[in-house]
Amino acid sequence: MAAHSTIPTTTISPGSHDLKDKPKKWHIRDDPITWSNWYKHINWLHTPLLISIPLGGFYGLFTTPITMYTAIWSVIYYFVTGLGITAGHHRLWAHRAYKASRPFEIFLIFASSGAVEGSIRWWVRDHRAHHRYTDTDKDPYNAHKGLFYSHLGWMILRQNPNAIGRADISDLNADPMIRFQHKYYGLFAIVMGFVLPTLVAGLGWGDYWGGFYYAALLRMTFVHHATFCVNSLAHYLGDTTFDDRHSPRDHFITALLSLGEGYHNFHHEFPHDYRNAIRFYQYDPTKWLIRSLSYLGLTYHLKKFPENEITKGKIFMKQKKLDEEKLKVNWGKEISKLPVFTFEEFQEAAKINNWICIEGIIHDVSPFFDEHPGGRSLLTTSIGKDMTTAFNGGVYDHSNAARNLMATFRVGVIAGGGEVELRKSK
Repeated sequence: MAAHSTIPTTTISPGSHDLKDKPKKWHIRDDPITWSNWYKHINWLHTPLLISIPLGGFYGLFTTPITMYTAIWSVIYYFVTGLGITAGHHRLWAHRAYKASRPFEIFLIFASSGAVEGSIRWWVRDHRAHHRYTDTDKDPYNAHKGLFYSHLGWMILRQNPNAIGRADISDLNADPMIRFQHKYYGLFAIVMGFVLPTLVAGLGWGDYWGGFYYAALLRMTFVHHATFCVNSLAHYLGDTTFDDRHSPRDHFITALLSLGEGYHNFHHEFPHDYRNAIRFYQYDPTKWLIRSLSYLGLTYHLKKFPENEITKGKIFMKQKKLDEEKLKVNWGKEISKLPVFTFEEFQEAAKINNWICIEGIIHDVSPFFDEHPGGRSLLTTSIGKDMTTAFNGGVYDHSNAARNLMATFRVGVIAGGGEVELRKSK
């Protein structure tokens, strides 16, 4: 999930989109960071804001007492602006996971602007590249570059536009509201991020400084790092429930920190699903908001992947993990790798090797003579014989554990036996 902490440094003309080829040219990020050029690698717009906003908030935390009304307002505005990102930037505009009425779209534009994470077009462009090129050098916040890099480093360091993977945002370029928000994003960010939360507290109950420190700066800090955790923590903590080819993972802690965006393995496997959490008990307030508003007609065409396909992913991963566990266990030599004997050769060799035949497989039962529950004499009288019927209920219907144990005694197969014919048919 992409996150930009401040105002974009470039402007994209309304008719352009990122599928157009750009000329390859040198960029400072093509060079390694050294003591002599480190300052050139720093994004001097993002970095001061990423440092000053939390520092200012913590200064206010120790110098300005918080009132109950300001505390309540800060929490409310945290959810408003946070959901503006998760329901707006992410699930609506980046993935088109649902459709929204124009009034709700306008609300999301203003709400997400209050998070101060970049314009819709800028945010979505990087996020679509992230999904298309996950865990590669074309991924803007490649998790393989480290937890710190995917959380903050990619914003502190200047981005090389030639290195980021291409992403089509022509649908956003065609929307006049999104173009307007992008053009005047600086004003949107200042008013919704700093001015509005301060004025509400100041005009509402006379707490201007509390509104600025708590509802603006500290609230913004929490929203930022909640979003950043989806880029970082959600690629390190949790389970690969549906696919393990890439780094995204599912974990409830990340979901709690990010307004439901923490079931990230599901999201990367099924990106156009309006949900992140698919179980009713999983925390996903973004899903709850989108679903609730659908009853009022403010959201519609909510996309869901077929349950059958989701179940396939879970079963695939369970089977993969089960296969990995099976490799740790001795299942006996593979039948396809066993030597083939005629039944006459088996009988002749059994005179000196203590072999018996069960279901076309030759077993050397020498190690089991003194352990056999039926006694040594029963095995002795079975040497050189086909004991299939006796093993399968003629004498005793053996358990699955007995079958697994017998598999470790395999030494050969009988020519013309069922397993041999099956192997040949394959």
